[in-house]
Amino acid sequence: MNKGLAELFQVVNKDKRTIVGLMSGTSLDGLDIALCEFTGHGPQTKMVLREFATMPYDTSFKQEVKAIFSKRQVDLEKVCLLNAYIGSFHGELINNCLQDWGVKQHEVDIIASHGQTIYHAPASLHGIPVMPNATLQIGDGDHIAVKTGIITLSDFRQKHVAAGGEGAPLAVYGDYLLFSEKGQNRIMLNIGGIANFTFLPGDLDTKRIFSTDVGPGNTLMDAYVQKEYPGKYFDLDSDIAKKGTYNTKLVTALLDHSFFEQGFPKTTGPELFNLEYLEHAQQKSGTTQLSPEDVMASLNRFSAIGISDALQRTLKGEKFEVFLSGGGMHNPLLIQNIEEMVTGLTIRNTAELGVSPDAKEAVLFATLANECLVGNQINFGPGQTRVPSVHMGKISLPA
Repeated sequence: MNKGLAELFQVVNKDKRTIVGLMSGTSLDGLDIALCEFTGHGPQTKMVLREFATMPYDTSFKQEVKAIFSKRQVDLEKVCLLNAYIGSFHGELINNCLQDWGVKQHEVDIIASHGQTIYHAPASLHGIPVMPNATLQIGDGDHIAVKTGIITLSDFRQKHVAAGGEGAPLAVYGDYLLFSEKGQNRIMLNIGGIANFTFLPGDLDTKRIFSTDVGPGNTLMDAYVQKEYPGKYFDLDSDIAKKGTYNTKLVTALLDHSFFEQGFPKTTGPELFNLEYLEHAQQKSGTTQLSPEDVMASLNRFSAIGISDALQRTLKGEKFEVFLSGGGMHNPLLIQNIEEMVTGLTIRNTAELGVSPDAKEAVLFATLANECLVGNQINFGPGQTRVPSVHMGKISLPA
């Protein structure tokens, strides 16, 4: 038997698996690396987060990715080069982290890599009748496996698309396994570049469980900050937005898109919600002369309304606890706006459930890898056409 396959067989038959989960989001802050230990699978999954770190990206790396990120026309050679480069670079960052933690490569069973999204194209967005849903993440898994010497699972979103989904959000699978609890109605709200949540009813009926994008989280605010305030990448502590006043006309124009009327689940990305979208809304509303502070306050309000309206449409008067994760949870004005709009909402963060909110997405991909290796398919029911019952992840052997 191939040596790599023999090692994979041994991992599958272990009682406990050590998995490194990776996440690199659209904000390009850095690579989130979570060292997790798993026992069991399915609803019996038990996970312990041993270590977590975010390895920051430098300015030059961010600029390289931004040159091809969420653009319809790009330099194909750069895409090709970055696919290899990012895989190797992520492998190097993993090696550095393991060294810092005093963990040897042979002590890690699997790496679960999300990769770097460069384009997300659900059919609802591209609108080309003969073309399917599609999404593209780069940072090749073979390069990670060779660089680290560790079996790597990657490219998780493609199986989801192939089985009828849109490739996102994938949080429903991990959220159900790690955070659902009988008798507890929970919403797992992640505010990254795009905001999404998982609906976890306390009856644990998998036919009702789903994840959905709801609109912009940080993506428009971050893009505007980077445009207007060179050297800044986000609105730290809402300092800019707090100095402004949101403009109702601009907020109304920003909300005037069919995406917000679509049913759940649905997906979107910076391919739609970008600076061009903002410019169009300002021209439409006659607000091109607003101060940067007022624009930031308006973008903050826009994100909050998109999130709050989606929560209200889903909850329908039922009592749910909301558990936050993602960079947006560190934006105090955004959270304040959400709390004001959804009365009676109890908002906490996932640390109360044993997972650092900053580590949650990396942990979720480690969970997907564990389930791919040892789990059984979860039946999300015939009604959940966009939550296919599949295992995800492509296997790369070190040599």
